Amino acid sequence: MLDHRLVVLRTFAVAGTLGATADALGYSPSAVSTQLREYQRALGVRLVEKDGRGLRLTPAGAALVERADELVALWEGIHAELRERSAEAVPTLLRLGGFSTATGSLLSPTAADLKAKYSTLDVHIVEADPQRCLELLVADRLDVAVVVAMQATPQVNDQRLEQITLVDDPLDVLLPRDHRLAGRDFIELKELAGESWITDRPGTPYRALFVTGFTATGVIPQVVHQVSDWGSQEALVGHGLGVAFIPRLMRLSPDSDAVRVRLAPESAPHRRILAVLRRGTRSHALFAEALETLQAKAACYQDSAVE
Repeated sequence: MLDHRLVVLRTFAVAGTLGATADALGYSPSAVSTQLREYQRALGVRLVEKDGRGLRLTPAGAALVERADELVALWEGIHAELRERSAEAVPTLLRLGGFSTATGSLLSPTAADLKAKYSTLDVHIVEADPQRCLELLVADRLDVAVVVAMQATPQVNDQRLEQITLVDDPLDVLLPRDHRLAGRDFIELKELAGESWITDRPGTPYRALFVTGFTATGVIPQVVHQVSDWGSQEALVGHGLGVAFIPRLMRLSPDSDAVRVRLAPESAPHRRILAVLRRGTRSHALFAEALETLQAKAACYQDSAVE
C-alpha cells in the first residue's frame, strides 16, 4: 500500500492550498498540515515552505511528486490486475464526477446502465467543476471524471491523469420561437451580428469561448445579459430578451419557448468533453467499462437531431 501522506502531498500539488487540499480529501486544513509535517519528518526532507500566507512545494517536494506519479500509476495497474485475478472480486463501488450538463446527459445514464448490469454495484455521482474533479481524482475520491475543455485549452495538462476525448460538443444558437431565423437548418454566425446576446460573465471559460467564436467573423457582439446557468439563459431567450449559445449536450425543457438552431460547422464554437482517470486505472475492468459506456452515451448525443 502507498503511504497515504504521499496522496496528501500529491493532492496539495494539484490543489495549491491547504484549504483546497483539505476540501478534496475530506479533511480539515489542520489535519492536512499535520500530515505534511509528519511526512517531512519521516523523510528527513523539507517538502513544503512558506509562500506569503500559504505554502508551496520545495524543489525536493516537486521532485517527489513528479517521481511519485510513476509509482502511483504502477500501483494502480497492479491493484487492477490483482482484482482481475481474484475470483471473489465483484463490482461494489464506482465514483463518478462531472460538470452539470454531463451529470444529466452522460453520468446518470451510465450509472443506470451499470447498476442494472451489476446488482452489487453502488454508484456515487459528484457534480463539480473541472478543477475540483481533477483534485478529487488525485485524492482518490473519484474514479472517473467527465470534464470540459475549451478550444483555447483542449487538454488537461497533468501527468497524474489520463484523458480520453468523449466528444467535441459544438455550440448551437438558442433563439426565441418567433425569431426570423428560427426555422433555418443552419445559421452563419455573422448573421447574428446585430442581436442582443446572453452569455456568461467576463473572465469565465464560457465567456472566453463566446468571444473566440466571434473573433474570426470580425463582429463585436452586443452582450445585454450576463447569466451563468443554462436554464436561466433558456428562459431569457424564451421571453424574447436575446439570443444565446447552448451546448449540443444540453437538452431544452419540453415546454420551452426557445428553439435551437445549429451554426454552420465552420463557424460553430465547440468545447471538448473529456473523460479523465488516474493514470494506471484504465486497466481496471469496471473503470474501463464505465469509460466505454460514457463513450457510447456521448456518441448518441453527438449524432442526435436538434429538437
